[in-house]
Amino acid sequence: MFHSATLKLTLWYILILTGIGLVFSVIIFQVASSEVDSRLEVIGQRLMSEGGGTVRIGLLDYDFATLRTLQTKQAQESLFTSLLYMNLLFLAVGGIASYFMARRTLEPIEQSHEAQSRFTSDASHELRTPLAAMKTELEVALRDPMLSKQEMRELLASNLEEVEKLSRISQSLLLLSRLEHSALPIRRVAIDDIVRRLVENSNRKKPRIIYDPPEKSLYITAHQISIEELLTILVDNALKYSPDTSKVHITLQKKGKKAKLQVINTGKGIRPEDLPHIFERFFRADESRTGGQETGYGLGLALAKKIVELHKGDLGASSEPNKETVFSVSLPLFDQSSKTKNKQLKPQQATS
Repeated sequence: MFHSATLKLTLWYILILTGIGLVFSVIIFQVASSEVDSRLEVIGQRLMSEGGGTVRIGLLDYDFATLRTLQTKQAQESLFTSLLYMNLLFLAVGGIASYFMARRTLEPIEQSHEAQSRFTSDASHELRTPLAAMKTELEVALRDPMLSKQEMRELLASNLEEVEKLSRISQSLLLLSRLEHSALPIRRVAIDDIVRRLVENSNRKKPRIIYDPPEKSLYITAHQISIEELLTILVDNALKYSPDTSKVHITLQKKGKKAKLQVINTGKGIRPEDLPHIFERFFRADESRTGGQETGYGLGLALAKKIVELHKGDLGASSEPNKETVFSVSLPLFDQSSKTKNKQLKPQQATS
């Protein structure tokens, strides 16, 4: 589809260039012809004033009127030939340039279309899996007339678990859509307070997080709920993919005009070939879509990436398999000279 569109767009570019070239060629031809005719007219008038209407070329005398007509015709033929070759060269170079321009014009659209197609396919798969599990369990239960009360409770519990999965996927998809298409209000936010509260809440369940706070409070210009979601995703990801007996280290410090946060955990790590893709939607290093207790839905890090991009920050990851995995976030600090009141984070075009 996009190959055909590229050819059509190239053809339109060529037609436009051809039209422009023809228009300018006609103008140049008319102007140059008029200039030649005017100059010959001036020469003719000078000869007539001097009492002669002939011109000697070599040993022959020519009538100026005839010579004028001949010179005008030769000049027009030479000009026409030159313009023809220039237009052909212009068309050849313009055709090649038009193709590359058409490819460049359609490339973002093609990438967006491919990303949307992958997203739709993956989302359908993720939503279909729990629905299929629920359908199978319910069909088996309906066919069993001897189903006990305990078995019914287990069936309902299993279906409730699948419903929760669907709910989490739906919430993530809605949040992604909101981040991409809605403007979010921003204000001055103390990021160290958000991290501290998150660590305290998480350590109430099981004290696994070690937090190294900055010497002074760090303020950023941000949408607070989005930043809380970002930090929750990174911390949950670190806890989820590391042994229960290990510690997760969080550091927050000022680096120039940015607040830099690192979430460090030990565990299986991320394979080098998977590292460039971990922020893509529905991507998981574990290729199995349903197996394993440590598998997620592949939306958390995509959400984190989108939140950081909206705040004009940077999000990166490094990992050594079976050693250490580090997620690093850099966010611009609050600018005292800027007024954040009534400002909003503008949605950006989706790239993943």
